[in-house]
Amino acid sequence: MSTSATATREPWNKGKLVGQKTPLRLKDIWAIRVRLQLAENIRDLALFELAIDSKLRACDLVKLRVRDVSHGNHVASRAIVTQQKTKRPVQFEITEQTRTALEEWMQRAYLRNDDYLFPSRLSSAGHLSTRQYARIVKSWVTSIGLDPAYS
Repeated sequence: MSTSATATREPWNKGKLVGQKTPLRLKDIWAIRVRLQLAENIRDLALFELAIDSKLRACDLVKLRVRDVSHGNHVASRAIVTQQKTKRPVQFEITEQTRTALEEWMQRAYLRNDDYLFPSRLSSAGHLSTRQYARIVKSWVTSIGLDPAYS
């Protein structure tokens, strides 16, 4: 095999934006929120609202359990979660609209205290995978006409 063939191969990420994306603007957040409400997509609305409120990494967000955000049938106004990457606790406020969305999701999905907040329909791991979460986020972003490579 010649060295010229390997020298011309391009890196997989050439010309692509990798790493952290630019944050969504307020109008984009509202556009996604309204679309999810109109579609009555309760799980995605609860997931979106909690992601915005908590600012958690995907790996921490998908591993949340019902008990992490609620007391009995009611979602708490604050939660504390230990981050996987830093091993540090992070506290965040859960807004009223997020609490409402989460309570509706938990009732509709018949979730109990020990259940994952966003269970997987397929995986035996129990919770939504970070890859599936990334696909969901991509669908939200493209639904409002943004390029997912830059958002």
